[in-house]
Amino acid sequence: MKALLDRARSFRRRVDFESGEYRKLAEGQYPEALFITCSDSRVIPALITGARPGEIFELRNAGNIVPSYGQHAAGGEAATIEYALEVLGVQDVVVCGHSHCGAMGALRSGDDLTALPGVDAWLGLARPSLASVLTGAPDDLELSDVVQRNVVNQLAALRSYPVVRQRLDTDRLRLHGWYYEVDTGQVHELDEDGRFRVHAG
Repeated sequence: MKALLDRARSFRRRVDFESGEYRKLAEGQYPEALFITCSDSRVIPALITGARPGEIFELRNAGNIVPSYGQHAAGGEAATIEYALEVLGVQDVVVCGHSHCGAMGALRSGDDLTALPGVDAWLGLARPSLASVLTGAPDDLELSDVVQRNVVNQLAALRSYPVVRQRLDTDRLRLHGWYYEVDTGQVHELDEDGRFRVHAG
């Protein structure tokens, strides 16, 4: 923790806050995309995308789960999606799952999460839509398959939001599914045929 504190204390000296870039940030934010991903500390959206401050609006939680519209009376996910689209006018939304995901790994293995009731309840939002891939024996099921299916499911959950549907229907919004490999840095993109592929950059 000391190293983190030291870097936070020296941040102002390490960054040129007199530059036009940082002065402009104080005037408002105009992100290009809403990036929905896991809260896993190994997944860093700005590092993966090379985004500068102000370029992506982030929504992070265990398992990059998007509760279906109306599933919770109030929630950070719904509020963030609504704000990103209605106020910030974001035109692209990325749902990014990742390899070595603990949340999806727990679902894959059928872990007993009674000691973690909050985690259990949260992952319960994803369980029903993953039932088709969780029916096999854990040893026969690749974690990548569970993670990628979860990304597809969360994109479907996004489409349940009226604000998302309205923008999709009028070609003002694009949805993207990504799968990030922690150990290789590769990003697999969901194609129109429903497969995740690595595209040459």
